[in-house]
Amino acid sequence: MKEIKIAVVGNPNTGKSSLINAIAKAKLQVGNWPGVTVEKKEAKLSYKEYTLHFIDLPGAYSLTPYSIDEAIARDFLFLEDYDVILCVVDTTNLERNLYFVVQLMELEKPLVLALNMFDEAKRLGYKVDIPLLEQILEVRAVPTVAVKEQGIEELKEALVEVFEKKLVPKRLPYGEDLENLIEKVVFHLKAFNPDLERISLGVIFKILEGDDELINKLGLKFDKKEIENISSHIKTVHEVGLNDYLLDIRYGLATGVTKKVLQRPEIRRETLTEKIDKIVLNRVLGIPLFLLIMWIAFKIAFDVANPYIDFLDKAINEIFKKWIEAGLSSLGAADWLSSLVLDGIVGGVGTVLSFIPIIGMIMLMITFLEATGYMARAAFLMDRIMRSFGLQGKAFIPLLMGFGCNVPSVYACRTMEQEHERKLTMFVIPFMSCGARLPVYALFVSAFFASYSAEVLLFLYVLGIVVALTIATILHKTYFKGVGAPFIMELPPYRMPTLKNLAIHTWLKLRHFVIKAGTWILAFNIIVWMALNLPWKPEKPEDSVLGKLGHVISPVFKPLGFGDWASSASLLTGFPAKEVVVSTMAQIYGGEEEKSEEKSLSFKDDLKDLILTFAEKTKEAGLNLVSSFRVVSISAEVPEEGAGILSELQKRFTPASALSFMVFTLLYFPCMVYAAAVKTEAVSLKFVLQIILVTLTTAWIVSFLVYQFARLIF
Repeated sequence: MKEIKIAVVGNPNTGKSSLINAIAKAKLQVGNWPGVTVEKKEAKLSYKEYTLHFIDLPGAYSLTPYSIDEAIARDFLFLEDYDVILCVVDTTNLERNLYFVVQLMELEKPLVLALNMFDEAKRLGYKVDIPLLEQILEVRAVPTVAVKEQGIEELKEALVEVFEKKLVPKRLPYGEDLENLIEKVVFHLKAFNPDLERISLGVIFKILEGDDELINKLGLKFDKKEIENISSHIKTVHEVGLNDYLLDIRYGLATGVTKKVLQRPEIRRETLTEKIDKIVLNRVLGIPLFLLIMWIAFKIAFDVANPYIDFLDKAINEIFKKWIEAGLSSLGAADWLSSLVLDGIVGGVGTVLSFIPIIGMIMLMITFLEATGYMARAAFLMDRIMRSFGLQGKAFIPLLMGFGCNVPSVYACRTMEQEHERKLTMFVIPFMSCGARLPVYALFVSAFFASYSAEVLLFLYVLGIVVALTIATILHKTYFKGVGAPFIMELPPYRMPTLKNLAIHTWLKLRHFVIKAGTWILAFNIIVWMALNLPWKPEKPEDSVLGKLGHVISPVFKPLGFGDWASSASLLTGFPAKEVVVSTMAQIYGGEEEKSEEKSLSFKDDLKDLILTFAEKTKEAGLNLVSSFRVVSISAEVPEEGAGILSELQKRFTPASALSFMVFTLLYFPCMVYAAAVKTEAVSLKFVLQIILVTLTTAWIVSFLVYQFARLIF
């Protein structure tokens, strides 16, 4: 089958990724803020006799880049080989989007416009004359509603049509002065590049604009001084630089086309988005509302997830483990193999997996707030506050993404124009509480703060933000000096996400955790099991290799309230991945429990038990959700296996030291995958080592202060 390579472009928040997802069912990240797609994403599908190959490029307002992601889009469009451009247009902001369309037309490639959010434009009373738009620009334009998968078949048909007919957009009139300049530049280029057969209008304008980075990549030869002399005519006649003059011409073309094809209602009504923003973006109410919304989100997440944590704990650590133990026994497995599988793999990884419900619910809440458009408002609200700490509002976007996972947050920093702001944001991202830390919080909150689960979790999240801003202030004044770029951001209209989109994108966030559990966490748990059992079968776990390492570093943590070998060893093993903290504790404390009596095996009884337990926990989750003003604990009931770990924690920790331990887990270095991402982006191992040093030092200091203060309360 012949392949049609399609470059998908558009302004941020026009629904590019949503549209590809609707077309090809590709699971791409979708959100309502600039910079979600920071790398090229691809999707393929068969249509008629063709393979449609979509490449989703980062959102860009212009082909003159001001950030890394815009540079990625520009380089692809000018340097890569593709067949068709699919530009996704926000129909509710047609004039602004057409400025970018004008630049795309200059590339002289087949072009299709997806007039997305067409339903919203209709609700606003807008009428778009699509046939006239196609006639003026000589492109295909298709109305679409990506979230409802409307207009998809027509769009695929249009893409094939422009490819087969090689339909190139119309050459728009740029005025006599610019047309003369274009002719002179073409003549000049052909003199220096005799083999040059064709050059697009877009390349000519890039040469006139002086985009040296792109010109060097194109490899064209010309006399730079001669080009400057040619372009100086504009400044002489119009008293403005060529770049500003060209910008005015393009905007003039976009405005002229919009006036012809778009009819707006005579009386403009205040939209629902504007009414909500009067409250949400209020200078006085904005920040308290943000904290209230986050608290409600965390409370709902814990109240609903709590019963399912109990269910998974029972299913994995009681029933599944019992059957695995029976199977190993019947096969005559060696003691070391049984210990590895039962204690290292099932006991370690299984305990981590039992916290999937709370991680999934937190991801669902964050995804919902992103998709509705509220998170963009949070970034806007925080801009004024964050500037006083050396950051800008756009930095709040990767920091918010850090609540899901710190790794994609590093890549999201590409949306920032200034290098010192990018590096500073990457430096403080570890203080954002990612999903990998949630199992630690859930375990300790179950043991010590069952009646205040949402409040304790909100405290940890807010503390992470406060520490991040404090460290940012210090580093901005001492290490990352520079003037911040102005924060310009589009606030998308509020939208109610579909259940399908919420499910898909929650799973995208949760999948990272599940994959880690099956790969990295499994591998680290095997290493932990070996360290706990070497030399083979020590009399006490503290006599093992891991126990001795824990004893060596434990004095460092004594001032923090938890200076025993087990907690110290757990933090040590959590350095590669935070989930391993909980699985290490499960192995240490699980190994210290007395062996339970052998239980009878009955598949029918166990299946019945699981079904009844699931039904009971579902009912409990529903009641918890309804009783929205009653704080429900993370783990009201704990199965026998989980109860063993909790009882051990309650013997070794106090509420004050438990809080201190959670704070240290929150603030110290997140994981090795984050380190690899920072090394790739900053191209500096020294930078990674500096982050490790600062996070460890900060974690110790803040945990010490929290412990001292908590002792006065508990």
